[in-house]
Amino acid sequence: MEIYNQVSKRLPDALVAPPKWGNMYGDFVTKNASSVSQIESALRSLTYIIPVHSGVQLLSLYHDSLLARAISRLPGIQKPHPTSHNRYTRFWTQKSPIYKRIALTLQMIQYTELLWEMAAKRKGERVRWRVVVLLEVVKAICRLLLLRFTNSRPLLSPPLPEREIDPSSLDGPSSGGDEMHQGIESPSSIRFDELGWEMPRTGLWLPKLPDSSDISDYLLSKVLTADDIKPPKVLLHRVTGQGQLAECLYILRPVLYALAMQHYSGDKKSWTPWLLGLSIEYGSRQLAKKDFHERVAGGLRGLTSLEREELKKRGWAFGWWAMRGAFYENITKSCLQSVAGKLRNKPLLDMVGGIIEDYEYLWDQYYFASATM
Repeated sequence: MEIYNQVSKRLPDALVAPPKWGNMYGDFVTKNASSVSQIESALRSLTYIIPVHSGVQLLSLYHDSLLARAISRLPGIQKPHPTSHNRYTRFWTQKSPIYKRIALTLQMIQYTELLWEMAAKRKGERVRWRVVVLLEVVKAICRLLLLRFTNSRPLLSPPLPEREIDPSSLDGPSSGGDEMHQGIESPSSIRFDELGWEMPRTGLWLPKLPDSSDISDYLLSKVLTADDIKPPKVLLHRVTGQGQLAECLYILRPVLYALAMQHYSGDKKSWTPWLLGLSIEYGSRQLAKKDFHERVAGGLRGLTSLEREELKKRGWAFGWWAMRGAFYENITKSCLQSVAGKLRNKPLLDMVGGIIEDYEYLWDQYYFASATM
């Protein structure tokens, strides 16, 4: 009976501890956001251990949610001016919980897909290609659902809001706000620091004026563009007809390419899968541009900044075809080996050659090492 009473007394403390630790961790990330971001970037860039890399990516996703929550609590005058991408994706994540769950699932799969492929490869090539195709099918279903929930608007990469600012500047205003609850402050207690000026009656903060040499840049940063005053929903035009067909082809391209690679897995130098995947992606891009020319006033010039940004991203991603399939096996691989060989046994440059050789192993052995979707 005595043991039961002791356990009963300690149980509430044990149940309260995990949420308390979570809150402490969230406060730490919020107050040290710049340092956390630097550590994340360094680990993503330097680590060759794929499980660690995937873990860092997933942890960054959690950190993004913590920082977004912190930014939402900032006074209006201190909130950063959101990018078009963040305005659009935040609109859909707030409007549709299903969109948020699907987008989060898609991001988590993209961050861990190479890890899943490595685990499957240990059980043989057949199992590996089944896992690759299964992951591509799941991702395609997620993207088709996102296309449906956004009323046939093109997909963005990434589909979730990105990190914007370092909210560690919350430290100053929060402490000032606590003092205001203790009574009316005298003028002598007014603080003026790098955050700006704290108003004694309301506790709100006014930003400090920029240096005279930065006036032009400061004013330009405050100028509103046409996209800034548009509702988030209309930052992307709806696609219909051939535009919708182009988006569906773009979504299904990885599935068709993975199936072709699975079929020709015995001949890595076969050009058939590479030409099939390349032609589908190029055809979808040209169909999308044709649709914009026909439906949008002004053609490509009439696109919003967000649409131009997404087209540019897809254009850069198109270059990754040089690292896939037959093109890599027949052309790129020998070029990389030649460069790595020339850098070997040379001071400092030898380290660059080692990095190329390490990544060459990933590109040579794993499908998802060169995936962009």
